[in-house]
Amino acid sequence: MSSITERYDVPEQHFWLHGPHSGPQVEFDAEMGMWNVYGHPESHDVFSDTTTFSSDTMRVIPKSLMPGSDEFSLEGFLTQLDPPQHGKLRKLVTSAFTRRVVADLEPRIAALTNELIDAAHDRGRMELVTDLAYPLPVIVIAELLGVPSSDRALFKKWADALFKRDAKISLTKSAAEQAVDMEATLKPWKEMSDYLAGHAAERRRQPRADLLSRLVEAEVDGDRLPDGQVVNFAIILLLAGHITTTMLLGNTVLCLDAFPEQQDKVRADRSSIPAVIEESLRYLTPFAAIGRSTTRETELGGVTIPADQLLMLWLGAANRDPREFADPFTFDPGRDPNPHLGFGRGIHFCLGAPLARLEGRVALNILLDRYDRLQTDPDDPAQLLPTPTMTGVLRLPLL
Repeated sequence: MSSITERYDVPEQHFWLHGPHSGPQVEFDAEMGMWNVYGHPESHDVFSDTTTFSSDTMRVIPKSLMPGSDEFSLEGFLTQLDPPQHGKLRKLVTSAFTRRVVADLEPRIAALTNELIDAAHDRGRMELVTDLAYPLPVIVIAELLGVPSSDRALFKKWADALFKRDAKISLTKSAAEQAVDMEATLKPWKEMSDYLAGHAAERRRQPRADLLSRLVEAEVDGDRLPDGQVVNFAIILLLAGHITTTMLLGNTVLCLDAFPEQQDKVRADRSSIPAVIEESLRYLTPFAAIGRSTTRETELGGVTIPADQLLMLWLGAANRDPREFADPFTFDPGRDPNPHLGFGRGIHFCLGAPLARLEGRVALNILLDRYDRLQTDPDDPAQLLPTPTMTGVLRLPLL
């Protein structure tokens, strides 16, 4: 059994951390009105077949659960798009995340990490999430996009409102529950959309050397992107551009605290930091579940799934599938290969993965330089996010 669950208060809804999955790899959850996929090869099959398993999950959500199109649109929302639109839009920003562009950010990431650690020292102690794991990637992505990183308290407010809820995803909620959920989602979404729309409008008047200007000026099939698509694209980049790294950095430090022998090894051999990060992505998968919808009747894991069904791929469970990973509950940075699904797979493989890996590597190296021991405070224990579909640290005070 994992010492993560013994050492920390791991929420019950993170069932994949509490022990091996028993039962079918694919099963219908009548209470929630959707299908759960737990296995690694089954998840891999879903990622590989974009014709049968659509990323557009909104198409199978009952209209009664959806707000009006004037309030909320996912047009241009990359994670919800299928080919060919997905490929056309993704190409627009791929150039902003090439190896070369990302590698050039390393000095800035290192300088920011040192500044943030210095500021925490001046305050007397380090709470890893507030002091480093959150602000570091937010400042980097805000600077890339071209929005003021000084607005990061706003970004945090919106991200928290959208992600840090412990509500289960369900297609069977009552109308009253749906209304409460909708209100909780729409308000921060609208605020964020208005904020980014304002910055996009300014770029149309005065373009700059930033990602938002590139989106505003981009053309697909000879046409400029509509305002709504620019804003939704920017929302994805701003949210996904920091949340993954925030969770990744917190989770990796948590693992090094839980498994001190691995911390000793990585201190002795810094070249193993990338492997530690990859194992952290497998062991504590940040986005632990992801949705898909079936476009036709299909078979998966020996089960027949009808058309127009919602699937939840539990990547946290898939990354602990003993058919794919020996000793899946052991934190082992030496495992090779390590085909985890922490960044997804296929055409929707995380666009910002190179940046998240770089931020994790640089920050972890500096933390190891500046702290004799990365150690949590037993009197002020680490807190994990309550969100059922995300594995991340909410608070992580260090001694």
